[in-house]
This record gives sequence, structure tokens and C-alpha cells, in this order.
Amino acid sequence: MIDNTIRILVIEDEEFDVRRILNTVKPFEKIEISEIVSSGAEALNLLNARRDFYDVVIMDFQIAGGLMGEELIGEIKSINPLIQIIVITKMTIHQTDFDFANRLIQAGAFWFCTKYPGDIENYIYQPTDFILSIVNAYEKKELESRHQDSTLKLNKNIQNILKKKRIIGESPAIEQVKQKIQQFASTNASVLIYGKSGTGKELVATNIHYLSNRALENFVPINCGSIPRDLIESELFGFEKGSFTGAQESRLGLFERANKGTIFLDEVSEFPLPAQSKLLRVLQDGQIDKIGRKKSYEVNVRIISATNIDLQKMVQKKEFREDLFYRLNVLQIYVPSLQERREDILALMMHFLNQYAIDMSCSVPQLTENARNLLENHDWPGNVRQLQNVAQRLLFLNTESVTHSMVADAIGIKTEGSSENLAYHFDRDHIKPLKDIERHFRRAYIQFVRGLSKTDAEAAQMLDLAPPNFFRICKELKLK
Repeated sequence: MIDNTIRILVIEDEEFDVRRILNTVKPFEKIEISEIVSSGAEALNLLNARRDFYDVVIMDFQIAGGLMGEELIGEIKSINPLIQIIVITKMTIHQTDFDFANRLIQAGAFWFCTKYPGDIENYIYQPTDFILSIVNAYEKKELESRHQDSTLKLNKNIQNILKKKRIIGESPAIEQVKQKIQQFASTNASVLIYGKSGTGKELVATNIHYLSNRALENFVPINCGSIPRDLIESELFGFEKGSFTGAQESRLGLFERANKGTIFLDEVSEFPLPAQSKLLRVLQDGQIDKIGRKKSYEVNVRIISATNIDLQKMVQKKEFREDLFYRLNVLQIYVPSLQERREDILALMMHFLNQYAIDMSCSVPQLTENARNLLENHDWPGNVRQLQNVAQRLLFLNTESVTHSMVADAIGIKTEGSSENLAYHFDRDHIKPLKDIERHFRRAYIQFVRGLSKTDAEAAQMLDLAPPNFFRICKELKLK
């Protein structure tokens, strides 16, 4: 059963005023005077001992003992910011004494009143207003408490996301990336992330968002190469019902969904020229032109973009707007290839083996010394994405120890006596449903093709898939 009793701590040094407070609250069973003290020091001792017990403090402004007024209010709030404070005073206060009221509010008081009511012998202030202020103070404390709990849960979720999305490695090259992420997360400036395909640019963008003051808002990743060019404006900026044939209802654009948060434009080099002017307007004025809407719509979105193509060369060839390039390229992060951070390869491999072993319900194999050497010395043209693929293929072998030849087969290196195709070994004692095997194979094969491709658009072409279908399948297989 929920206890809705309002527990009150009274700080008052005059018995006459204590009696009037007791008389005023006595008819209300929900209100309980839990403790009465005559000095600020006593009150602070009680609050420190029972930090979360009291809901409301009723205090005399001019209490004896030296610690009183705004100073005492500040001390109480420092112990528990959720406690609501009602100040009573015998001082002659005019209704228009805004300076006094402002001082109390700034100190942290919820409400204040004079001690003098119509019936000065029996009650404090105007009894009905006094009781109402207590109830309102309690309700405010409960609302703030629920808000605090919600914020703590959201912050915990953010920490869980950052744990899952942590950047693996301790090489000087990757440490520099981590430092820039921390530095850039504290700003709202646009960031351009560049580096070869498969290096983990979206991972960097995710970390920037969840370490920023926008972490509680949406992070919306968009693969610019996966959206058909004739639909990119409606997808990004939305449209109103009836604005064109087939617009049966209004639709929010991705920029509206990302409002107050962050939008990540992956493969921004694929952004078509006709839509670049609208993107530029978002960056310059914070406004989007929604299809079918006469007035512009204001949004507050931080833009992080990524590319594996030299945008400056595209600018020179008139394939990318120069003004847009400079707007996107306020801050830069270069994500190094695996060749530039070889000391991180084994740590990354063990991370992926442990991660996928949980998904596949299998044990993590040991790597022989020769296998480790091959992993460290391979060039990894597909970078981290290719390394992920190899980790999954090694787990499909279902073996306790991974040898040099197994790694060579998984990478696709032809060695004497090795097969061209990856061999799958099945355990007769652990037969899995066909749909699980199919899913694992599709995931491994798509990752293999992505590792050989410079962009997702190229991977889709190699697989004979339309870019939107490729993007949808990747999301279904949790590759996005």
C-alpha cells in the first residue's frame, strides 16, 4: 500500500507559534508533523540522518541560534534538493515586497507567508491557504522526484549504449580519435568524419552524440546512398497531406524526428546536388522547407556527416557545393584504417569473438600464435568491418582452437591445401533451426561483400539489390 502521508519537519523556537501550526494542520490526517526543532543546527542534523524521510520543511525565517533565513534554506537544499520549504515570518511584509520574495525563491524556498492570520490565537496565517501550500509543496516534491528517477534511468540507458558502442583499442591513432570525440561532444558545431570504408565512422558519430548535452534526444542515422534520389527530399524534410499524388497523409521528415538531437549523414558524398541547397539552409538558418507547406519549419539539429571520398575534389569538379562543404567541415575527425593501428587488431578480434559467441550461443575459441601473427600482419583492406566478418566466420567453424590456415581461409587468402570457400562445420549434438543458420549465413555473406566494397551503394550493386532493399536487409540483420 502506498503511503501518501506528508511528513513535515518544523523549525520554530516559539511555543506559541508551534501550537498554532499544530492546530492548523490537526484536522488533516494526511499531514503529519514528524519532528519539531528549535534551531537550524538541530534541523540539519535530523536531515542528514534521515535524508529522504521528510517531504516539507516549515521554518521560521528568524530562527534562534545564528543559522537562519536564506543561509538555512541553502543548507537544507544542499542536503536534499527535493525537499520543499515553506517560510513563515512575523516580519511586517507588504504584498509588494518583491525583493524579500525574490531572495527566498532564489535561496530555494517554495512559498512564504506571514504568521498573522485572522485568528491569531489559534491558527497560523490563513489556515486554508496554509494547508493548500503544504499539499502543493508535497505534489511538487513528488513530481521532481519522479523526474529525477526518469532522468537517472535515461542516463543509465545512455551509459549502457556507450558501453555497447565503446571504441576498442589503445593505439596512439585511436586514442587521438577518442580525445577528439570528448572535445567535440561538448560543442554543437557540425562534424565531418572521414576515413576509409569500414573504419567505424558511425561508431564515432554515435559516441559524439551520447557524450553530448543532446544525449537524451534522438540520434537519427541516415545512409544517403540508400535513399532513392527522387525521394530524398521527402524523406529528410517530410511532406504535408495532399502535397503531391499519393500523399495520403502528412509525414514527419527525418530532420523533424531528430529535432533537438543529432542527425548523422553517412556517405554524405551521395547527397544529390538539387537537395544540397535545402541541407545548406538547415545548417545556416535552422529551417527546413517541408513539401506542401508554405511556411518554413524551424528545427534545432546538430549535423554529423561522414565520407570515405575526398569532398574537396568533388567540390573542384562541381559535384558538391563548396558552401555546404565548409558548413559540414567545421570540425574534423579522421578515423584511421587498421593498417594505421595494427596494435589494436587482436583486441578488436577478441571483442568481436566474445560479442558474436553470445549471439550464436557458442564458446570463444583460442587463437594460436601463428593465427595471431597472421591477423596482425594482414593488410585488412575492408578494415574493422572485414575483421568483424572474419570473427563470425571463425565462430562458424565451431572449434576450440583457431589455426593459421583457418584464419587464412576466413580472410580469403589462398594457401596451399586450403579450400577457396569457407568450410562450415556442424555439431551433430547441437542442431540449430534452419532459419537461424540462414540468418547467420546471410549476415556473414553481406558483411563479406561490404568488406570488399568502398560504399554500401557499391555493395548493393554487387549483390544485385536496390540500395533501399540492401539498407532494409542490413537493418533486419542488425548490421545497421
